[in-house]
Amino acid sequence: MTERCLVVLGILGALTVVLVLAAIPLAAQAPAAKTSGAAAKKSYVQPRTPDGQPDLQGFWTNSTYTSLERPKNVTKEYYTLEEAVQVEKEAAAREAEQTLPGTVADVHYDLTQFGLDRSQSTHAKNLRTSLIVDPPDGRLPAVTAEGQKRAAETAVARKRMGGPLDAAENLNLGERCIMMANTGPMLPMGYMSGYQIVQGPGYVMILSERMHDFRVIPLDARPHPPSTVRQWKGDSRGRWDGNTLIVDTTNFNSKRPGVGDNFAAGQAFRGASEDMHLTEWFTRVDADTIQYRFTIDDPRTWVKPWTAEVPILKDEIQGPLFEHACHEGNYSVGNMLKGAREAEKKAAAAASKTGSK
Repeated sequence: MTERCLVVLGILGALTVVLVLAAIPLAAQAPAAKTSGAAAKKSYVQPRTPDGQPDLQGFWTNSTYTSLERPKNVTKEYYTLEEAVQVEKEAAAREAEQTLPGTVADVHYDLTQFGLDRSQSTHAKNLRTSLIVDPPDGRLPAVTAEGQKRAAETAVARKRMGGPLDAAENLNLGERCIMMANTGPMLPMGYMSGYQIVQGPGYVMILSERMHDFRVIPLDARPHPPSTVRQWKGDSRGRWDGNTLIVDTTNFNSKRPGVGDNFAAGQAFRGASEDMHLTEWFTRVDADTIQYRFTIDDPRTWVKPWTAEVPILKDEIQGPLFEHACHEGNYSVGNMLKGAREAEKKAAAAASKTGSK
């Protein structure tokens, strides 16, 4: 998508957030955060595909301001609607301030400021203070000794590599158009958090808007490949349990990125090991909502498994997802490196003038 399109989408998204939130009655919304999912499951009859699968197909978004972990200064499980609106306002203000950080070396971290998609904030369906629902404190579990050692080794390796703009290989995997971090677990990306789900006999396909990554999930009970076979997105196997699609994913490689990570080589999702085991649950609870829940079990990294929950909402624009043509002429990498070299020259020239006085 062009920058012009992204800016237009961002403006429309911001306006729609205000309209969506304004349309939700406060008295009805606060208690619904805890009960709406269960109530919907009792009354909602899921549509079916021609081959009898519960129908998850369509265009969806999981865009949200709710953070993965509960903020340290927050102790309760749910916000009021007013508090949720304030959280969104504060986050939007931070984003506006970060658009032009002031140094060339920092600009590459803020490309997401062009066209933020908040048109379907999940606060409209979920007032939780964190996406993590277990542990109950809404925070990631403690990291094991092995996980800490691996993180320290990764930090040393990064330091040897130099800064992110010292070489093309030091840029994160998203900037290098290798992959993004929204293909499992499916966490919000800030903007371009759209998905398309397509189902056919024996398969479910999930296409991600950002970098058009996709997962083809077989439903035929085939086994995972041997542990020697490792993939960026892991190996997914699905099955239906009533109206819920359960997806089991293993066989990740050790380089897989995650939302909030630096995406550098050797840094997997939240510092996880390659033995990370991901289980996901997809349940359509009403015409406009898929309740998405996932658990990560990685004894090499965390002392216990942890679980998060993200409402996935029907996208207001029902497709198509435009191609995220990242690979084609990825001029940004060259331009960022050139900009960094130019900034270094200017800094050296300024230092030389200062030293000569």
